[in-house]
Amino acid sequence: MSHAILDLVEQVMSSPWLYLALFALAMLDGFFPIVPAETAVITAGVFAATGDTNLALVMAVSALGAFAGDHISYLIGNKSAGRLRDKKAFVWARNALAERGGLVLVVARYIPGGRTATTLTMGAVRHPLRSFTFFDAIAAGSWAVYSGLIGFFGGMAFENDPIKGLLLGLGIALSITAVVEIVRWVRKRRATKASSERLPADTSV
Repeated sequence: MSHAILDLVEQVMSSPWLYLALFALAMLDGFFPIVPAETAVITAGVFAATGDTNLALVMAVSALGAFAGDHISYLIGNKSAGRLRDKKAFVWARNALAERGGLVLVVARYIPGGRTATTLTMGAVRHPLRSFTFFDAIAAGSWAVYSGLIGFFGGMAFENDPIKGLLLGLGIALSITAVVEIVRWVRKRRATKASSERLPADTSV
C-alpha cells in the first residue's frame, strides 16, 4: 500500500503540470484557507532533494500563487467590509494592523487562519494597496522559501525514503507553528494581565 502511494506521489511530482498545480493551490489558499498549499510545497521540496522537482521553481511558483491569492483576498475584503466588521478574526487582525502596520501581514502568514483574516482586513479598512503589495511580496516569498526548504532538508535527511522526509518536513512545520502560537498566546495573556492590573489605578484617578 505504501509503495503504491509513493509511486502515485512520484508520478505527480514528475508531472509537467506540477508547477501549475502548486501555483493554483497557493493562490486558492489565499482566500480559501483549507486548501493544503503548504503541505504541497513541502512535498515538492522533499522530492527536490531526489531531483524529481526543481526547488527554485517550486518556491517561485508558490510565492507567485500566494501573492496572487492574497491580492484576491484583499479585493474580497475591500468589497465585503460591512459584513466582516464584527467577525472575531477581523477584530484581531484590525487591532494587530493598528499596532504593527503592514508588518503584521508577514507575521500572519505563519499563523493558522491569521493570513486570510489579515488580507481581508487590510482590504476592508482600505489599507494602501502599494503598502499591502510591498509587505505581501515579503510574506509570500518568505513563506515559499521556508516551506520549500523545510521539505528539501527533510528529503536530504531521508534521501532514500521520501515518505519519512515528508513526515519530518511536516513535523518541523507543525512544531514551528506550535511555537508561534504558544508565544502569541503567552504575549496576549501577559498583555491582558498588565491591562487588568492597570485598570484600578486608571479608574481611581
